[in-house]
Amino acid sequence: MSDARPYKVALVQMACGDDAQANLKTAVACTQEAAGKGAKVVCLPELFRTRYFCQKEDAKIFDLAETLPGESTQALAKVAKAKKVVVVVPVFEKRAPGLYHNSLAVLDADGSLAGTYRKMHIPDDPQFYEKFYFAPGDLGFKTFATRAGKIGTLICWDQWYPEAARLTALQGAEILFYPTAIGWLSADKNTEGPAQREAWRTVQRGHAVANGVYVAAVNRVGHEPGGGGKNGGLTFWGSTFLCDPQGVVLAEAPADKEAILYGEVDPARIEEVRRGWPFLRDRRVDAFQDLTRRFID
Repeated sequence: MSDARPYKVALVQMACGDDAQANLKTAVACTQEAAGKGAKVVCLPELFRTRYFCQKEDAKIFDLAETLPGESTQALAKVAKAKKVVVVVPVFEKRAPGLYHNSLAVLDADGSLAGTYRKMHIPDDPQFYEKFYFAPGDLGFKTFATRAGKIGTLICWDQWYPEAARLTALQGAEILFYPTAIGWLSADKNTEGPAQREAWRTVQRGHAVANGVYVAAVNRVGHEPGGGGKNGGLTFWGSTFLCDPQGVVLAEAPADKEAILYGEVDPARIEEVRRGWPFLRDRRVDAFQDLTRRFID
C-alpha cells in the first residue's frame, strides 16, 4: 500500500520487431535498467511482444496470444520481485479457445499479480482492425493498490474517453497509465500528422486536469510494415509523456527513438491541486443519468 511519499515512474518507449522473444528480452532489460535508476513503477507499451498485428485480419495471428499468467508475466515477475518494482505488463491475452483480449497485468513489487485490466474500448479503423482480434473488456475500470502507490490502468483507445479516466480516478488512482500503440498511416502523416498527435496529447492532458491526477502515455516507436498491397504500414509517433495534475508535461520522449522516460508522482501535489481546483467536490452526480445513454435524441 502507498505511504503517500513521492515515487519515481519509468515509461518504456520501445520499437517492437517480429521476434517475440527478443521483444521480451528488451522489456526485461529496460525494466531492470529503470529499477536500477530508482523507478518504483515501470510501464511497457501496448502489445509489446509483437509488431502491431492489427493492421490486417489474419486468424493465424491468434497463435501469438498467451494466457494470464503466462510467459510475459512470469519473466517480468522475476524482475519485479528481484528489483522490488511494480511492472505494468500489456499482453495479447488468450482467455479461452476463440476468446481473446487486449489486456495488461499489474505485477506488484513482490512479483505477485496485483490484478488484470482488459481494454474496454476496441477500435475498428483502417489498419487498426482490433475488433477482429479482441473482445471488449469485462472487468470494468480498475485502480490497483501497489507497494508504490495507487495506480490506474487503461489501454490506448481508452485514452479518448473522459468517462474511463473519471471512473478510474474515482477509485483513488494517483496516476493513469495508458500503454499505447498509436501512429500515422502513411497517407496521413504529412497532412494530418501534427494535428493528430497534438489531439492525442491534449485529450490526455485534459484527463489529468479534470481529475487532478498524473497521466502517463506510453507509446511504441518506429515504422512497421502493413498488410501488403498499397498499405504502407504505420509509423508510430513515440512521444511518450508524463504530465502532472495540472496537465503540465513533466517529461517527453522523442518521436523517433527508443527511450526510457522518468518522472515523479507526488501524492501531495494531487492534494494541493485538488484543493485549488475542487472538480470532484463540485460534480453534479445527481444530474449525470443520461451518460448511460448512447445518444440523447
